[in-house]
Amino acid sequence: MKYISYIYIAALIIAFASCKKFEYFQTNPNNPVLADPALLLTNIELSSFATISPSASLSSRHLVYTQGASGAQYYDWTRADMSYPNIAQVVRMEQEAARVGKLNYRYIGKFFRAYYVINMTQRFGDIPYSQMMRSITDNNFTDSAVIRPVYDKQRDIYLGVLNDLKIASDSLSANGIEIGGDLIYNGDITKWKKLINSFALRVLMSLSRKEADAGLDIKQRFNEIVSNSSKYPLFGSNTDNGQLKYYDITGNRYPYYNDNSMKTDYYLDSSFVRILKQLKDPRLFVYGQPLTTSLAIREFDSYDGLVGSAPLAYNTAKKGQGKASQINRRFAYEAVNEPSVLMAYSEVQFLLAEGAVRGWISGNADEYYENGIKAAMQFSNFNYPSIPGVTYVGQQYTDAEIENYLKQTVIGLKAGTEIEQIITQKYISMFMNTGLQPFYENRRTGFPLFEVKGAGIVNKVNGSNAVPKRWMYPLDEVNNNGANLQNAIKSQYPDGDNINGIMWLIQ
Repeated sequence: MKYISYIYIAALIIAFASCKKFEYFQTNPNNPVLADPALLLTNIELSSFATISPSASLSSRHLVYTQGASGAQYYDWTRADMSYPNIAQVVRMEQEAARVGKLNYRYIGKFFRAYYVINMTQRFGDIPYSQMMRSITDNNFTDSAVIRPVYDKQRDIYLGVLNDLKIASDSLSANGIEIGGDLIYNGDITKWKKLINSFALRVLMSLSRKEADAGLDIKQRFNEIVSNSSKYPLFGSNTDNGQLKYYDITGNRYPYYNDNSMKTDYYLDSSFVRILKQLKDPRLFVYGQPLTTSLAIREFDSYDGLVGSAPLAYNTAKKGQGKASQINRRFAYEAVNEPSVLMAYSEVQFLLAEGAVRGWISGNADEYYENGIKAAMQFSNFNYPSIPGVTYVGQQYTDAEIENYLKQTVIGLKAGTEIEQIITQKYISMFMNTGLQPFYENRRTGFPLFEVKGAGIVNKVNGSNAVPKRWMYPLDEVNNNGANLQNAIKSQYPDGDNINGIMWLIQ
């Protein structure tokens, strides 16, 4: 199954993604053509687990783009899209599962719904949720909310998602009909439970600024999962990672394999290089290339970056002088490379470390933190192949080097800086993976500091360069659901629908 050709499935994704939300409320997606839920699951996995995004890496200060002025890099943000087409696909799978009596697909569907909804509310703030979900799932729901759903408060959305994740974990059964079409876990129900519970910890931690809200019960919910491993298993190693693997087969290769822009235009951000150098982190040698003036692969002084906030002309000049480190060649020349990760074991360990520091759980923060670093370094320890005609510059590090890295004084958790250290390590681990999660973590905690001093930055707050807080709502909503949208904007953002509005989640 793991060598399945994705070409047909990819065609389905492209066709479906071209639909506009308003259009499929008019055509009613609740009357789908019959399809086996296994085929639909494959389609959904290919979309949801595809988290590798150079654009997200630019926004998160991992990379700098040199071919033009990137809006993601210079924070010239405008609108983003809703994920309702993806949710409609999940609902189709759930409906087909109900039709043929394969209930486990329905509970896995709850996870995917939660995943997409959380991504949307983190982008925008309040979104249509309860009426929108009902309009997608209920054939008999025919009032105006089908095409003009009201916006739910972000707090209520989070409560709904947390409840759905609990139902999904509690209801998945190894005694159910076998799950087919599963590219991620090959039908292993225990691994799905681990992903769902691990993701629930991510959702709960994203609410860290709301831990005093008694109605949310964040600390209690977090502790309930962590303290009952038999009922709520979590990732136990990198073998549990929620990830989509790639293979050297047409249609199944790494998404930026042989991509011309990845070969020439992407460089490490200087602030990211600075973090790795300060920590003497050998992942620098597998994330980037040494300067063209030096081939001393294992020397930290052989690496430097471009300035993400600086004007394009500055960065292209520095690049032309050979004074910047390009992204490692494996990201463009290796057909397999790393898997695309929705969520990793290392992230779970960092969540547990942060939970322990915050007093949400009673575990050992240092142990969780070190486990997270070790797992992240093992994941990124790329095995450079020997391919005729391709010169790789990079080098693996040994298990002994990982242990020595952990023994450094600068790495150990220190009183008063624990959260910053944990988030910084999580940030390093998410290089070219997990989409915008590094950005969301920075927005929640302020770590690491995203550098915005340069003249290239477009976004301003009170006349000063600034990192945006959100995206504007889609034009579809403006055109088709304007009254409800305006009510939602007024209730959240006094200055209107702009990228610097501070949503409830981060207040």
